[in-house]
Amino acid sequence: MSPLTIELVLGLVLFAGAFVQSSVGFGINVIAGPAVVIFAPDLMPGALVLNGFILPTIQLVRDGVDIHWRPLGWTVLARAVTTPMGVWLVLVLNKAWLGFMLGMLILMTAGLSVRRVDVRPTRRNALVAGALSGVTGSSAAVGGPFVALLFQHERPDRLRSTLALSFLAGGTLSILGLVPSGQLDWSHVRAAAIWAPFVLAGYLAAGPARKLLDEARMRAAVLAFCAIAGVVLIVRALFV
Repeated sequence: MSPLTIELVLGLVLFAGAFVQSSVGFGINVIAGPAVVIFAPDLMPGALVLNGFILPTIQLVRDGVDIHWRPLGWTVLARAVTTPMGVWLVLVLNKAWLGFMLGMLILMTAGLSVRRVDVRPTRRNALVAGALSGVTGSSAAVGGPFVALLFQHERPDRLRSTLALSFLAGGTLSILGLVPSGQLDWSHVRAAAIWAPFVLAGYLAAGPARKLLDEARMRAAVLAFCAIAGVVLIVRALFV
């Protein structure tokens, strides 16, 4: 298949990812990442990082801004510190091992939240979530799970809005790290532009799902999808 055909097919995967993220607040790159790695590895992680600006912008413009500002600020600060570390890890470490470790860490965090630890958006937890997100976001284009766990008890609308702004800030930091390291070029910009209509369609299709998610269902969906994110990273590391 031609590069354009592959990018259009991947657009369908981005549609599914946008549907999920529009419903639970994150997940587009969890779904799209493995497919992009398999069919268009040259587009990783830059195209997904750029594509990550589209849906959060739509969400904030259409759904309004209801942000939990203080803990979000701490996460962004911590992410700014650790994003260069994530870029460095991509350059020096085996990506399979890196993905495996990140996946296990996400699974452990989700498991602790369900069984033992009630994660709340305190300053300490926000700094830890932001630091981990900086590493995972710039190395695997999957920075949402840790921040989603931090805000899992928020109202659905506030969770989605806070995560959307977090993704915009985190994406900006990732780009600032990827450009100097040569991990971002015009092919990534082109792919992100091609995927934009698919992302918009996924957002629009998720309207009914957003109305069905109350606070309890939202938390359950966040925890479940965090577990899926961990499994995806592990499988991607072992078999892709």
